[in-house]
Amino acid sequence: MAKRDYYEVLGVAKGASADEIKKGYRKKAKELHPDRNADNPKAESQFKEANEAYEVLKDADKKAAYDRYGHAAFEGGMGGGGGRPGGGFGGGQGDFSSAFSDVFDDLFGDFMGQRGGQGGGRRAARGADLRYNLRVTLEEAFSGMQKSINVPTSVQCDNCSGSGAEGGAEPTTCPTCSGMGKVRAQQGFFTVERTCPTCSGMGQIVKNPCNVCRGAGRVEKERSLNVNIPAGVETGTRIRLGGEGEAGMRGGPSGDLYIFIEVAEHELFDRDGPNLFCRVPVSMSTAALGGNIEVPTIDGGRGRVSIPSGSQSGRQMRLRGKGMPPLRGGGVGDMIIELAVETPVNLTARQKELLQEFQDLSSENNPESSSFFSSVKSFWDSMKG
Repeated sequence: MAKRDYYEVLGVAKGASADEIKKGYRKKAKELHPDRNADNPKAESQFKEANEAYEVLKDADKKAAYDRYGHAAFEGGMGGGGGRPGGGFGGGQGDFSSAFSDVFDDLFGDFMGQRGGQGGGRRAARGADLRYNLRVTLEEAFSGMQKSINVPTSVQCDNCSGSGAEGGAEPTTCPTCSGMGKVRAQQGFFTVERTCPTCSGMGQIVKNPCNVCRGAGRVEKERSLNVNIPAGVETGTRIRLGGEGEAGMRGGPSGDLYIFIEVAEHELFDRDGPNLFCRVPVSMSTAALGGNIEVPTIDGGRGRVSIPSGSQSGRQMRLRGKGMPPLRGGGVGDMIIELAVETPVNLTARQKELLQEFQDLSSENNPESSSFFSSVKSFWDSMKG
């Protein structure tokens, strides 16, 4: 079977530049890589074909010979200048690992957030983000506040100024990975990249570690911070403090501190978003006759509520603007008063006598009871029938 034109294999035009050829191979390598084409039996042979084409066209001498003689340039010893022993350029099946290694950085260089190349390793690692759970009262969530917290974290070592080296000396380039922070090893057709075991991916080593931080550039310490808690926060609110997390390794940037708010339950108020609910007990006589009561508000004040006569348990009344302030826009919430009619206990003989007299006179004044027991009587009659 005749070989396909190398330019056609890579999907580029004849006379394409070295950069265009590399981009063409990079595209084909991604498209045809066997790991991405487990269900395509032809993918491996096509991948090798693309590799063979790139092995020839990436080399200026081989490309010139191919442009002049085609595939014949690598058969029978033609174009021997610069070729391998025995004549020709040894295009044959191509050096798979050599060609694939040329574009390895382009294909996988962004892995772990870094590019390959000299000096491409992580000179200094960013510190970790921290989480701090802060519990506040409902009153504190209503008014907002400034709160002091103590956070156990890592801070920059003062002895070495974060460099990790005794006396603040600069770290040196790792001899194993040449500063890349990673090393490569051949496994058959594939080039495997791993974190450098000598520098642990830092790209640098400290020959004389600081005797305080032992080369880390940071030490464990508890920090005291003042945190502004805005009014209107609720459970789950997250506050980010940039740069207040763990210090980075060997002078790297600090992480962030995330404060998660938990609002404690209140003995008087229940919260639902911006609104507050308050269950207020009222006497049976007040519910029957009506009257005025005073209720507490979250700001420490008092609200006056008029109870209509004949009020039942569960009835709700609204005090507008007496709820929680908005955290991210919107209006101030309301306070909802829910009545709980209270039945008296421990009655005296006279109170029982008066209630009995009241009961005898009020059979027609309880519409809900009358309606309920009328329905019960109808139900029982229907069951008999």
